[in-house]
Amino acid sequence: MRARALTVVLLASSAFAADAPSAVDWSQVDAIAARIERPRIPSRDFRVVGVADGTTDARPAIGAAIEQASAAGGGRVVLGRGTWLSQGPVHLRSRIELHLEEGARLLFSPDPAHYLPVVRTRWEGTEVMTYSPLVYARDVEDVAITGPGTIDGNEGSGFHAWHPKAEADFRRLRKMGFDGVPLDKRVFGEGTHLRPPLLQIFGGRRVLLEGYTARHSPFWVNHLVYVEHATVRGLRVDSRFPNNDGVDVDSSRNVLVERCVFTTGDDSVVIKSGRDKDGRDIGRPSEHVVVRDNDMGGEDGIALGSEMSGGIRHVYFTDNVLRSGASAIRFKTNLDRGGTVEHIGVRNFKVGSFKTLFWFQLDYPSELGGHFPARYRDIVFENFEVADVGTLLEVHAPREAPLSDVILRDVRVASAKTPLVLENVERLTFDRVTVAGRPLDAPRAAP
Repeated sequence: MRARALTVVLLASSAFAADAPSAVDWSQVDAIAARIERPRIPSRDFRVVGVADGTTDARPAIGAAIEQASAAGGGRVVLGRGTWLSQGPVHLRSRIELHLEEGARLLFSPDPAHYLPVVRTRWEGTEVMTYSPLVYARDVEDVAITGPGTIDGNEGSGFHAWHPKAEADFRRLRKMGFDGVPLDKRVFGEGTHLRPPLLQIFGGRRVLLEGYTARHSPFWVNHLVYVEHATVRGLRVDSRFPNNDGVDVDSSRNVLVERCVFTTGDDSVVIKSGRDKDGRDIGRPSEHVVVRDNDMGGEDGIALGSEMSGGIRHVYFTDNVLRSGASAIRFKTNLDRGGTVEHIGVRNFKVGSFKTLFWFQLDYPSELGGHFPARYRDIVFENFEVADVGTLLEVHAPREAPLSDVILRDVRVASAKTPLVLENVERLTFDRVTVAGRPLDAPRAAP
């Protein structure tokens, strides 16, 4: 990363002026939340009958209860108090609710071999056949995971040791996606090192994730891919390994994330939509998303991208608390991606101590030499109460795709060492932005 500096670097064509027209409409927050459909699951219970001692494999008993509920047309599969060891993934079906009662702990085996055979998934924005997510559902309707219990990826999981071993595999996969290699040729099974997420819904309609605690994920924690109508509510995510995003909303629409508590090794909540050619060809944006009333701690707070090739639009973050970390708000892309991010509203935030408050890293390192400029535009930040930051606003965008039409309104920062580092920005508006009580004005473009 470039060294921070007080210098403001501007395009000659940049304009910093009055509010540009915006499609950010805060009335959509309640409208989106109101129209999200809930799962339709029959009201009958199927209790898992097995030994919950943490050493006996309970996966057959869990699978049998899911099978029984599915054969009956759906219902609630209940895990009672105790530690239920699953030596392999739990695969859900349509019209199934997996419910973890108080004191129930679903603990996953530490052996990566238990998560084969491969399944179809999306790994950092590229579709692939690889190790199964620990809880997985594909092409389902009416699925829920609920209850006050815990889903535990296992602190001693062999997957955790794969983080430093994965680079050759993820570079090979990214090249396959960039080149358009067919999915059936993208098989990463035994001998490869792509860590699976704790939970992934891959293709779904009417999904509810509510109430449980998620711990020790191998990779991303709660991953929604190609999902329509999803509610994520009241989760506690305490997972601090590398790449442990709390919730990843990926090419999904009509999604609500609310009243969750995050302590994560990476972003608390991040919106994505696929990587490079693979993401552009699939072409499914993330849109109509609300993230509200969450308590966020970890490396970063909220993020967009960097996998955003299918587009992101009409996303609202409101009334959240960001504790401390590297970047409070981090929006990312590079020249391999393409895609457009627009109509993003971020308001009513209480922010603690971060190295960077607003970071637009739109020149993320290009890995494959692509030239598909991505656009970030029409973004509104308003009503921020901030303790202290290293840099208030840092933007690095390519000359051919400058960041454009950004408004900062009612942003109050107690302390900032470096107010602004700007490279390639158009139409940036400051309205009542202060640092230590003193107004900070948007810089003027060079003549």
